[in-house]
Formats: sequence, C-alpha cells, structure tokens
Amino acid sequence: MAVLSENRPDPDTLLAHVQGEERQKNRGKLKIFFGFIAGVGKTYEMLQAAHLRKNEGIDVKIGYIETHGRPETGALVEGLPVIPRRMIEYRNVTIPEMDLDAVLAARPQLVLVDELAHTNAPGSRHTKRYQDVEEILDAGIDVYTTLNIQHVDSLNDVVAQITGVIVRETIPDRVIDEANEIELVDLAPPELLQRLREGKVYVPDMAARAIEQFFNEGNLYALRELALRRAAERVDNQMLAWMQTRAIPGPWAAGEHILVSVGSGPLSERLVRTTRRQADRMGAQWTAIYVETPAHHRLSKKAKEQLARTLQLAEKLGATTVTMFGLNIASTVIDYAHRHNITRIIVGKTLRPRWQEYVFGSVVDQLIHDSGPIDVYVISSDEHIPQKTGDLEPLLPATPPMDYIASLFLVASITVIGLLIKSFISQTNLAMLFLLAVVVVAFRRGLRPAIFTAVVGVLAFDFFFISPYLAFRVSDSEYLITFAGMIIVGSLISLLVARVREHAYAAQEREKETGTLYALSQDLAAAADTDSVIAAVTRHIREIFQWESVVLLPDEDRLIVHQSGTGPVLNADDIAVATWAFQHGSIAGYDTDTLHGSRLRYMPLQSSAGVLGIMGVKPAEPDGIITHEQERILTAFANQMALALERVKLTKNGREAGRSNYS
Repeated sequence: MAVLSENRPDPDTLLAHVQGEERQKNRGKLKIFFGFIAGVGKTYEMLQAAHLRKNEGIDVKIGYIETHGRPETGALVEGLPVIPRRMIEYRNVTIPEMDLDAVLAARPQLVLVDELAHTNAPGSRHTKRYQDVEEILDAGIDVYTTLNIQHVDSLNDVVAQITGVIVRETIPDRVIDEANEIELVDLAPPELLQRLREGKVYVPDMAARAIEQFFNEGNLYALRELALRRAAERVDNQMLAWMQTRAIPGPWAAGEHILVSVGSGPLSERLVRTTRRQADRMGAQWTAIYVETPAHHRLSKKAKEQLARTLQLAEKLGATTVTMFGLNIASTVIDYAHRHNITRIIVGKTLRPRWQEYVFGSVVDQLIHDSGPIDVYVISSDEHIPQKTGDLEPLLPATPPMDYIASLFLVASITVIGLLIKSFISQTNLAMLFLLAVVVVAFRRGLRPAIFTAVVGVLAFDFFFISPYLAFRVSDSEYLITFAGMIIVGSLISLLVARVREHAYAAQEREKETGTLYALSQDLAAAADTDSVIAAVTRHIREIFQWESVVLLPDEDRLIVHQSGTGPVLNADDIAVATWAFQHGSIAGYDTDTLHGSRLRYMPLQSSAGVLGIMGVKPAEPDGIITHEQERILTAFANQMALALERVKLTKNGREAGRSNYS
C-alpha cells in the first residue's frame, strides 16, 4: 500500500483553501484600516491609499466618509468622486446614510466606506453597515473601510471592563477573518493625547471630557495592546494557512476543539466571547451547546429571548451551535464531548449560596468530576453579570382554593374514620392513614396542598389521637419525629411528582415536534404537484403556530405568490424583501438583522439545485421574537418543502422528457 509523503498537504485543508479561493473569485476584496481608538488616523490613511489607487487608474468613489471636521482629512476628500448620501426621515430628524443602491448602480472598482460598525437608521435595508459592505462585496466591488478594536464583538466585554463603557455597535469577528487585508493604523498614546489637546480629534470642550472619561492613558495602552494582539492573530492565521497548504512542517500539535456550554442567563454571552478569544489564540474549532432539559418549558419569555441572542451571537462569532435534549446538563455535555473529540470545555458558574449547591447539585462540580482527560475551564460571574436572572417561571403554579378545600375535606374524612376505628388499631397505624392522605394529595394536587395536608393532618392527629386529647400538646416526644416525617415525606413526594410531570411534559413536546415533522413528511410524500406541497406546509404552520404563511416561487425574472387558502397579502415592500432573500439565499425580515422592519420572515427554500423559492411566515406577535424552538421547526419545514419541490420539479421534467422522446 502506498504511503503518503510527509510533505504532502492535508487534503481537507487544501480542499478548504481551494473552495475559499473559488468563493472569492467573483467577490470584491475587503481591506480594513484597523485602529485602537478614534483619532489614530484610520480615515486619513484610507484616503491616502485611495488616492494612490486612483493614480494607478482605478475607478475610486467615496460611498461614505466621516471627516469629523478635521481639516487634513477633509482636504484628502477633494479629488475623489462622492456618491450622494441617502437622507432618511426618522422621528422628524433627517439622518444621512450611505446610499447602497446608488453604490451598486455606480459599480466603481473601489468604494470607500467609513465606520464599518455603524448602525444604520431605521428604514435602511440592513441593520448594520457591515452588511451593506458584504452586499457590495458580493457585487464584485472592492471596499476600503475603517474599524476600531472596541467594535469587535468577541472583545466587547473586555473593552467594557477596561473603559467602563459598553459599546453597542459591534461587528462579528468573521468579518475581520474574511477580510483580504488588514492594515494596522497605530499611534503612541502620548501623541494621541497631544492631538486631543490640540483639538485635532475633537473640539476642545469635547476633547477635555474625552480625556477624562475615555481617553485616559491607561485605557489607551490597554486598547492598543488589544488591537496589536488581534492584528497579530490575523497574521498568524495567514501564516498557518500558508504553511498548511504547502505542507511546511511546523511545531503544532493535534488540533484543539473547544466546547462551551451556554444557557438562558446573561453570563452565557460572556462565555461565548471568552471561548471565541481562546479559540483564536489556539487556532481551534469551537462549538456552543445548549442542553434542553425538561425545565426548558418553564423558561420565561425574557430568558428565551436571551437564549436566542446567545446562540445567534455564537453563530456570528463563528461557532457551530448544537441543541440537545437531556435530563442532566453535565452528563449530556460530557457525552457530546466524548463523541466529538472535544479537548476543552468552558462552563459558567453563577455565584450562589453553597447550601443550594449541596441541595440541588452543581453542574460545574459534576463536569469536573466526570470530565476525565478533558480540561474544564470555569468562568465565574462577577459584578458585571446579574446573578439573579429570573430565567425560570415558578416551579409551582398558583394553587386553586379548591385544592386546599379538597385537602381539608380529606383530612376531616380520615379523622372521622380514625375516631371510629381507633379502638381497633394502634396510634402508629392511625398516623399512616394521615401520611397516606399526604401522599394522595401530593400526587393529585401538588406540593403546596401536600404541605398544607401534612400540617393540618399533624394538628388533627395531635388534637384527636395524642394524649392529652382535645389539646395541642404532645406528651411523647417520639410523635414529634412522626410529625416531621409526615411533612418531609409529603414534600419529597410532591417534588418528585412535579419532576415526573415536567419530564412527561418535555417528552410530550418532543414527541409533538417529531410527530409534526413526520406528519408533514407523509403529506409531502403524497403531494403530486407544487400546489399540494404548498398547501401541506401552510396547513401545518397554521396548525402548530397559528401563523399565516406564504410561498413565493420564481417565474422568469420575478417572484410569484403561491398561497393556499387565506394568507397574508404582500405589498411591494414585502416582495422586495422576499426578492432580496431569494437572490442572496439568506433569511431576511422579521427578527433578523436584514430588513428587520418587515412583517414577515422570509426563509429561502434551499436545495441541491439552488434556491427554489421563498417561504414567508407572519408571526402573531408584531414585535416579538421567533424562539429557538420555533426557528428549528421552521427550518425543518423549509428544508422538507425544498426537497419536495425539487422532487416535483424532477418528476415533471422526467415526464416531459419522456413525452418528447415518445413523440
């Protein structure tokens, strides 16, 4: 058998490199002028580079430049054609934004777009300017842009700790990773402070406040180090890719794979960013896992929104996200880690009283105990992370008064029966009758009525059957143990019953989801034409979510609405959003970062033959979110519909080909 040469490149790495180059073939090139803070000269350097390119005969235009009133920067704008900005009216204020459509229509070879992390005004096509830049790149236009280190998503919490300021405008790290070139624009902090004092960055009053609040020397050194390290990581990744594609031997060991366990609390966002930074430093793959326990259905709406944001953040930062069902978080995470060759687990630890860990157990302790050869890194919450997240709705719902009345009636019945038979049985056996009442109520009514029954039962047993009779006094201390046992047993049994009910509810939900997908697959398998496929999917969406839905399919150069029965009426704006989603093969609209003001979410029907159409859903809540579970089902529906439409299309083409051959 032939032995591969040690100097032969890894086939998977080489294939990934070739595929990356193929994707970049018709795409514009992105160059980022990268700095650690405002005022280091990013825009100035970008404009100088643009003039050099113009002198080389390149068609350069300005899409958006912000000079901040700096004369030397404004002077460099002269001589470069400027694409007029788009003026957007919002709350009686006119906001100037880059005109994306005008840039695409002008089709320059190179366009300058300042402030990559900028958030667009409401009414824009995209929420963020980096998404505008991605669309420009997809059109084959090169882009020069600027970015500061505090706008990098994975470093957001680190910058907040350094400066005390939480930066809201951030971009995913993948934008930096996918850039063709990064130029670090650096300036020593003392020189930058001198520029501030001279009014070359801000006007004097603003400069004084900036130096005091944000631009102090310590902050500048820390941010500068972050920028240098991030740029160095980028260079290291480029060097590593060069070595791997050319089979140059290096000192690296086997690849690392990091797993971060996330939940519904705000600490999870910090865990995701920390994991991203570790993965960058190690050159490792990383995965974010959420274990859906039976208690998941008790998550509040706010907690579900937080969970959805965390998983979306992980995906934006380049992670593979996984949701698994499990009865125990730690054992499920460990099982996944063993099956997927995970080398390191990162988990969060909220600061809670020690007694709670003894009573309810600790996921962190169990992970450490059962991890074996896998390293476990624990990130604790601090003063920046709220410790009481309020992520669970009450375990015990409000109890109807009838439950207490029924419990009282049961205790009274047991007491009457006990008085009738107390001459024939011992007091110990009489106590068992009251304990039986506690067990029955625990099974039938829950924890609160069970404890109520235990307390009332103890009082009745003491009053009627323990000497001295008809008095709330106990002559034998052993009965105190009996009373305590009745209360403890009732509480434990009712807690176990609540846990069993929770597991049963979770199993029902999972079975319902599986049954839904199975029923849809059966209906789609029986569908013989496009209308039948659409009718099946829209009916199931209506039955499960009570949402309206619509399907749009291409007809020559436009999308045509196909809907079964009643459905949302689409206007020109809706068609425009659906067309964008179809052309780009990306989700857009409701609760997304692209055209999020739309009433509907538009999901591409992706198959092996490309995008076959668009499925639009209109949630019942106009300003809510689509939860992780709902998105999972909708994605499955879209995938199954795409497969069914492709099958119908192939069948139709086969029949037409058969008729033409026959004729």
